[in-house]
Amino acid sequence: MTIRIALIGLGKIAHDQHLPAIAAHPGFTLVATASADGATLGGVPGFDSVEALVASGIAVDAVAVCTPPQVRHRVAATALRHGLHVLLEKPPAASLTEAAALTALAEEAKVTVFAAWHSRCAAGVAEARDWLASRTIERGTITWREDVRVWHPGQQWIWQPGGLGVFDPGINALSIVTEILPGTLLLRDAELEVPSNRHAPIAARLTLETGCGAPIAADFDFRQTGPQSWDIEIETDGGTLRLARGGAELTLPDGTRSGEDREYPALYAQFARLIAAGASDLDTAPFRLVADAFLRGRHCVTDPFED
Repeated sequence: MTIRIALIGLGKIAHDQHLPAIAAHPGFTLVATASADGATLGGVPGFDSVEALVASGIAVDAVAVCTPPQVRHRVAATALRHGLHVLLEKPPAASLTEAAALTALAEEAKVTVFAAWHSRCAAGVAEARDWLASRTIERGTITWREDVRVWHPGQQWIWQPGGLGVFDPGINALSIVTEILPGTLLLRDAELEVPSNRHAPIAARLTLETGCGAPIAADFDFRQTGPQSWDIEIETDGGTLRLARGGAELTLPDGTRSGEDREYPALYAQFARLIAAGASDLDTAPFRLVADAFLRGRHCVTDPFED
């Protein structure tokens, strides 16, 4: 069965990742788009809201929500109430309460809701998880530093309340470590640097701890220029594991292996499987750590930032 899908939000991530992934998957057909800024896509009907899309009568089975997180709950809730399956870009909502409400709505409507943590689909992540499962974690470091001007050019929503700032990319690292490390990660300390003219952090340093007490230090920064750093290193009783290039390259004591970028195609394959099984997957573990950092972290004012 072909799943008729609509794309809600036509920003950078939709064009860079979602549209190619939908086009490449034989189980999906793009039948419409909706974007609050009036953006459209040639060849399919376009609307300015999910409400207008639903009212149009176009036959739709599912939506992929690629809006800024501040409006994801409203968009997704509307779709779920109309019996549509929903794929959510990360983070799945602007708050944990909103995410829980979407899970409840999906259960009530008997449709699928899927939180798309794309970095968990990076080439090295599954093998890293399996390798760590039989080893004792001693300590770890996360270095996730990138240039916001390259990856979020002119996107003011990211600096507004609910936009997460540097945690928008940082949550990708958290999605990986919550996937590969056994047990529950706890946040023990955090320091958030917030530009004097913004509402969200431009940098953050976290102290995490595994359930067995092993320390994990995280360094997130939006001010890196030149080569970008998306690296995780985990020291164990059996040697050191390294994930580089956002999880695409895995180094274990016996050598290094890497794979092609298949994150978003893998997400859509998983979305199709969940729909077929009548199941949902809205894991909030990475999002909880971000919420804990905002709740427990020290907020330090830093230099103003201009895009």
